[in-house]
Amino acid sequence: MQSIRKIAEQCLRDEAQAILDIISQLDEEFERAVELLFKCSGKVVVTGVGKSGHIAAKIAATLSSTGTPAFYVNPLDVFHGSLGVITSDDVAVLISYSGQTDELLRFVPYLHERHIPIVGISGNAESLLARNSTCHLLVHVDHEAYPLNLAPTCSTTATLAIGDAIASALVGIRNFSESDFANFHPGGSLGKRLLCRARDVMRSNDLPVISPNMPLGEAIIHISKGKLGLAVITDTEQTVQGIVTDGDIRRATERLGEQFFHVPVADMMTMHPVCINPDMPIEDILRILGERKIHAVIVEDESHHLLGIVDNFSCYV
Repeated sequence: MQSIRKIAEQCLRDEAQAILDIISQLDEEFERAVELLFKCSGKVVVTGVGKSGHIAAKIAATLSSTGTPAFYVNPLDVFHGSLGVITSDDVAVLISYSGQTDELLRFVPYLHERHIPIVGISGNAESLLARNSTCHLLVHVDHEAYPLNLAPTCSTTATLAIGDAIASALVGIRNFSESDFANFHPGGSLGKRLLCRARDVMRSNDLPVISPNMPLGEAIIHISKGKLGLAVITDTEQTVQGIVTDGDIRRATERLGEQFFHVPVADMMTMHPVCINPDMPIEDILRILGERKIHAVIVEDESHHLLGIVDNFSCYV
């Protein structure tokens, strides 16, 4: 009996090879299918039965999240009231590896009657689905994954990859950007980075704020309590004067020795720290942090009054 790891490795090799093999099957039909979906004025209806149905649902979700309105419909539900969601402006994507799935084929006459274009995806170029599709994408695999060569594995993986290829091609045609993607994913980390502003993530309470006359020995306590690795120096009107970091403190300790505890912060602070306005997008803040090799920036208003602090951590939480 082969080891568990060996079986898993062979399965992954089989599926990876299946994806590589379908590259040669990309032809003019693929381009026609993408063009058809791009010009669709309605929605893309994706459907399949069994394992193909699960793949269809994922493809529909990927299309929707990348700028192509799409939804999955179970073909078994179509004949029990779900036909009403499909309009003549839509394009249907039908998935069946055999291309002979009866429950799916019963759906085809209705689509023809409504003049709804069909993008068929199967592993059989001579199947009924292929012959009745406006465009047919061949996704043929030599075998399913080892050791059984029975359960849909390589075929479903290859079909899923074709769906991703379609979505990627449409992204390219639409010039779909990161900002567009973020609009469809407001709950994700990318959405936060692209849509949130400094004011949305900055820390504004219990800030480590000290005066320029405070001795460095006392400043250490404020930096430690602030847990940001720095303290902001302001005047009596909360106007930003500079910052002092824990790195500044360590270097001052080495250089000043016993005098360190009595030296005022003003003698050690970094004047003109990196300050931003509260409307700066997080994406821009992250770029500044990376370019300047710093871990935090000061948020101030137009009059240079301190509003808050944004650090690396707050940009990702």
